[in-house]
Amino acid sequence: MFKTTLAALSILAAGTTAGAQNHPNKLKTDTTGLHTVTVKGYLSDQPMLSVPASVSLITPAQLKLQPDNSLVSAANTVPGVRMEERSPGSYRLSIRGSLLRSPFGIRDVKIYYDELPLTDAGGNTYLNSLDFNSVQGLEVLKGPDGSLFGANSGGVVLISPVNRYDNTSFVTAGLSGGSYGSVHENVGLQNVSKNNQFNFNQSYQTYHGYRVHSDMYRHYFQASDKLTYGGYNSLKILGFYSDLNYETPGGLTLAQVAADPTAARPSTPAFPGSIAQHAGITNKMTYGGAVNEWHITSNIRNIFAVYGAYVNFTNPFITNYEQRYERTYGMRTYFEFTGTQKPDFNWKANVGMEWAQTNADNNDYGNRSGVRDTAQSLDKVNTGQHFFFARYKETISNRLHVEAAASLNFYGYDFKNVYPRAQTAFTKQTFAPQVMPRLALSYQLTNNFVWRASASRGYSTPTSAEIRPSNNIINTSLSAQYGWNYETGFRLRNSDETLLLDVSAFYYHLNNAIVRRLTPASTEYYTNSGDIKQPGLELYFTDWLIKPTENGFIRGLQFSESLTISKFTFGDYHDATKGYAGNELTGVPRNVSVASVQVKFPQSLYVYVQYNSTARIPLNEANTFYAPKYNLIQAKAGWQHPLSNKSRVEVFAGVDNLLNEYYNLGADLDAVGNRFYNPSPLRNYYAGFNLRF
Repeated sequence: MFKTTLAALSILAAGTTAGAQNHPNKLKTDTTGLHTVTVKGYLSDQPMLSVPASVSLITPAQLKLQPDNSLVSAANTVPGVRMEERSPGSYRLSIRGSLLRSPFGIRDVKIYYDELPLTDAGGNTYLNSLDFNSVQGLEVLKGPDGSLFGANSGGVVLISPVNRYDNTSFVTAGLSGGSYGSVHENVGLQNVSKNNQFNFNQSYQTYHGYRVHSDMYRHYFQASDKLTYGGYNSLKILGFYSDLNYETPGGLTLAQVAADPTAARPSTPAFPGSIAQHAGITNKMTYGGAVNEWHITSNIRNIFAVYGAYVNFTNPFITNYEQRYERTYGMRTYFEFTGTQKPDFNWKANVGMEWAQTNADNNDYGNRSGVRDTAQSLDKVNTGQHFFFARYKETISNRLHVEAAASLNFYGYDFKNVYPRAQTAFTKQTFAPQVMPRLALSYQLTNNFVWRASASRGYSTPTSAEIRPSNNIINTSLSAQYGWNYETGFRLRNSDETLLLDVSAFYYHLNNAIVRRLTPASTEYYTNSGDIKQPGLELYFTDWLIKPTENGFIRGLQFSESLTISKFTFGDYHDATKGYAGNELTGVPRNVSVASVQVKFPQSLYVYVQYNSTARIPLNEANTFYAPKYNLIQAKAGWQHPLSNKSRVEVFAGVDNLLNEYYNLGADLDAVGNRFYNPSPLRNYYAGFNLRF
């Protein structure tokens, strides 16, 4: 492990070179270091160094160094984050946890799109609806942080659809293509005037995939318009439309993988296969909202946001044909009060609330070779949640930073069966209100070294997909999972902020864990199964060994390392027949090291290499099956050439899985018939170009 870490510490360098790609005539000033890195996740900008929380950033620069076919490679550079893609378009995401609750999709993580909740009231998030090129940065708040963001026991992700540091007008166009029929086209526009910033993105992506029956495509449109008025006030309107379609090849057994790793799940005498049933997902999502920021006085401001979404979701599966129509609407508002700044003391307080409602028609039919057949069960499920939150922060002597926050959470749902029971009235299910506190502090021992500690309570209610799963039975006995997270860590930087070391150690004890079970007929249901013990260590390190310069052959050399050690085990945990106390938590590797190096050469040439070493992964609760460890290397080289003072062209090419490893980036956990494996692509290539005017 030590040798792996040393090797990794000499390789991760995504960092903060984004600005160079925006302004070729300002290369030197835009690519130096981590100057005044700030985070926005705790409602207002503050220096990352002193934030008393485990928070990570993925900047526009880091995103530009990654392949543009998905967010997986970029997200996995964050310690504690595991993002998977079982087949093209099928995302799964966990933060400091497992994917036991998520056969597909994203649960137990709260995601925001700008100031607007992307996670619906039922706890589901369609992150795969977004296009890679329309994401301009990610902020990851790790561990339960429901004090400001409501019920979650995993963490929070904040997505920036617009680069808030780029206030220039431009037009962009890009095209890339590669192995397995990959094509990705995008066009962008930003127009900035005195009081207005308009941003528009369009993209189309298609990918045939490594395996049979894994085609995907996505049409995507995104727009944002920000009007500044009255000096510091602003009104922002933003939204997107996504039309995503992808086939699902299904899990294979170990013997089937050995025979043909590109195969789809075959038919058996008991069940037809993925191809026979035309298994796949179509998801058309329309999302939009408005955010108003009002500076009432120099010390009081208010954020008020409203939003809505409509989802048309279709999933022909092996055992049924599912259709969901989901309508979500909600609002979020908070006030911020800032105390008069004093040399040795200042404070800030927030108070607010968030409310959301999702009304869904969940319909299951028979699947006759990809054609919707007779109705099996038609249900209406209306889910509502709201919470009130408050936060107080003070800084003493510019050294000690103390935060106290809490939220009061309400959750419930109504349901009725339309067919076959034809119920006339809704049945109500209400959860008891829950308080989620958080206490955190950091102390600046020197100007460049800060120690921090925190304690917070996690609480995660069952999602609508867990309440009404594919067995067509609404599970009113399913309750929330909860636990306490204790954490300490430190951040260290150098004087010019070109080096950053961020270390976190935590212990999270999760009780009443929600887990997925499968019936012999491969339909799913969920249950509360006991407790999980989650101690872990996370490290992130980045440094410019050679700071960007305009002289010499090597004109910049940066490396970084992201290390995750997860000693997660089951506590008092069991299913109907067995106990699994002491076993490794399903789906979580013991250690992951992601490292990279970036080298800059004359004539705006650059080379980027990323190395991912992931330990073996337990695939079932009994720990009798594991996905083997793997080592992935990806590389990218590019050349940027200025066409004028305001225009440039970039040409790039890359390779993924350079070692041609057989690996699994997204296994089916606790699968019936031991069909755990979703083989990932072997060595593959891509190339493309970007224009900016």
